[in-house]
Amino acid sequence: MTDSVKYVLDERDLPRYWYNIAADLPAPAPPVLHPGTHQPVGPDDLAPIFPMAVIEQEVSLEREIEIPEPVRDIYRQWRPSPLYRARRLEKMLDTPARIYYKYEGVSPAGSHKPNTAIAQAFYNKQEGVKRITTETGAGQWGSALALAGSFFGLEIEVFMVKVSFEQKPYRRSFMETFGARCIASPSELTSAGRAVLAEHPDSTGSLGIAISEAVERSVERDDTKYALGSVLNHVMLHQTVIGLEALKQFDMANDYPDMVIAPTGGGSNFAGITFPFLGEQLRGGRGIDLVAVEPSACPTLTRGRYAYDFGDTAHLTPLVKMHTLGSTYVPPGFHAGGLRYHGMAPLVSHVTNLGLVRPRSYNQLQCFEAGVQFAKAEGVIPAPEANHGVRAAIDEAIRCKEEGVSRAILFNLCGHGNFDMQAYRDYFDGKLMDLAYDDGEIAMALAGLPSVA
Repeated sequence: MTDSVKYVLDERDLPRYWYNIAADLPAPAPPVLHPGTHQPVGPDDLAPIFPMAVIEQEVSLEREIEIPEPVRDIYRQWRPSPLYRARRLEKMLDTPARIYYKYEGVSPAGSHKPNTAIAQAFYNKQEGVKRITTETGAGQWGSALALAGSFFGLEIEVFMVKVSFEQKPYRRSFMETFGARCIASPSELTSAGRAVLAEHPDSTGSLGIAISEAVERSVERDDTKYALGSVLNHVMLHQTVIGLEALKQFDMANDYPDMVIAPTGGGSNFAGITFPFLGEQLRGGRGIDLVAVEPSACPTLTRGRYAYDFGDTAHLTPLVKMHTLGSTYVPPGFHAGGLRYHGMAPLVSHVTNLGLVRPRSYNQLQCFEAGVQFAKAEGVIPAPEANHGVRAAIDEAIRCKEEGVSRAILFNLCGHGNFDMQAYRDYFDGKLMDLAYDDGEIAMALAGLPSVA
């Protein structure tokens, strides 16, 4: 049999709880610190930015946190998402590997991001919030929050990294269709944006800059909160619906992954697919190889320093311990805009530092090559971010062939590339280049890390 096999759960199998890996860690993650006192932050420190329900999830040590029924009702529009056995890709590669992918492109926004956007919008609405500000890289998160805002009647303001704002105009149109306001970052709308433009008038922007602008706007009005699409613990939590479903689907397949792979920018995609499997391992279950894949031009896990740093460029956020390239580092404008972040989720950084995760990096040309190969075999064009996971999965399948072993490989196809066809056009026209990070710029950014005893 060479056709791909689809494993579909009934909506009755939709998870009722999110999984919190903090309950099973062999050592607790380092605390979030106040940037002035360097003491652990409390709920009152975060209350101006986030609703209290989200803050409680951020610091929770409970293994299971109930998913509110209004959130599950919206999830049912596309969840549970399908798991595929990529038999046509296996045949193309002539590999004994068993390749599976969890497909999150079936969501209304075309990616995994609504899993947390719906939850965050719900909690903000419950607390009486009228407006949410946020940032977005390639646009997947901004699209998801715009969608969520329309469901709950919230005003959404999105600062989109300028290079992606210019590369991906249809993402802006998507957000505006759902009533959101989309602004190229850095902008003249905030003091943080104006400061960047004064020093670098042609700045292509970064997620760190866009976060600064969104946070600044959120504290200007009492009826406004800020929402983050990755990095923080509560976002990792919401995304675990992916891996929880995948566990049940592997039971259907009468199989279990030897390796789980995911693209990794801020960490939510990786955490969503891997943390439920890692939790099984930490509770005495089967060992599993977890691979976090990032762009070589923004090598946070592979080349960054594990240290306390700010999550944004203007230093408006608390200090978190993470793998970082320095909060002032601006990555080059490669097409996987969702992976252009200077830091990594503290929980993902922590489990990597514990030796539970293997990071690796790829250049964008080899990732696009893999994306095209996957599309021809499986009929889905991956987003540029997702191509990093595809590349690693193909490489591992080829390695299985070379070693003559059959392993089950699972990767998260976190979104489709239907809004990213200009990137593919540039690839086919030979306009894409492999962009290298600047050692000197990273060294300068790391030299500015806050001194934390």
